[in-house]
Amino acid sequence: MFTVKQLSQLAGVTPRTLHHYDAIGLLKPSRVGENGYRYYGEESLLQLQQILFYRELGIPLEDIKKIMGRRDFDVLGALRSHKEALQKQVRRLNRLIDTVDNTIDHLKGSNSMSNKAYFEGFSEEEQEKYAAEAEQMYDPETVRESNRKWKAYPAAKKEAILAEGKAIYMDMIAAMPKGASSQEVQGIVARWRRHMDYFWTPKLDQLLALADGYNDEPRFKANFDKMHPALAEFFREAVKAYVANQKK
Repeated sequence: MFTVKQLSQLAGVTPRTLHHYDAIGLLKPSRVGENGYRYYGEESLLQLQQILFYRELGIPLEDIKKIMGRRDFDVLGALRSHKEALQKQVRRLNRLIDTVDNTIDHLKGSNSMSNKAYFEGFSEEEQEKYAAEAEQMYDPETVRESNRKWKAYPAAKKEAILAEGKAIYMDMIAAMPKGASSQEVQGIVARWRRHMDYFWTPKLDQLLALADGYNDEPRFKANFDKMHPALAEFFREAVKAYVANQKK
């Protein structure tokens, strides 16, 4: 067991931070002694690690509390998401470093740069392209509102959201042998449904339309096929079962 002082030194945070996390219900001590001292066990170490990972990704404490408070919160799945998000940050930072190096060389006269090359690593061009395509398939105002919501997120949170989505699909692939109607798969669909709230909140019939789109739209289908050739169809069956259960 660790005292507040010992845990703060171990994790590199201040005792005041741990007191604050306790006060808002984010990280409660494993027990409180008769002397009023807080004591933290191994489970608390893992929880604090998760909190610090999410903070590193720029996610507000209130959002972290909601994420970690979910009944289906999966530590291993969260760690995979953190790794994916951090790797994406590394790749983006490496692109920015390359841009800096290329600009230095350009200013020194040792190479030439196109106008677009000045901004490698900054662009949200891909997101804009997806939004334009989505407006052709769904209600334009809904898509525009979703796009405005997405743009309002800080870069680190965008990376975390995308990593969380990828982790959901990876967990779905792992659970495919259990069947589309299995409890585990239905739990993953529920995670996907909550994940959609980062963008917009679809109704049940719209969930079915999304799942159909994953199969019927070539670009979406190609993305799913890269992960697993049977994922798109399995996902549709799982969503159908989820919607049917919700309508009962």
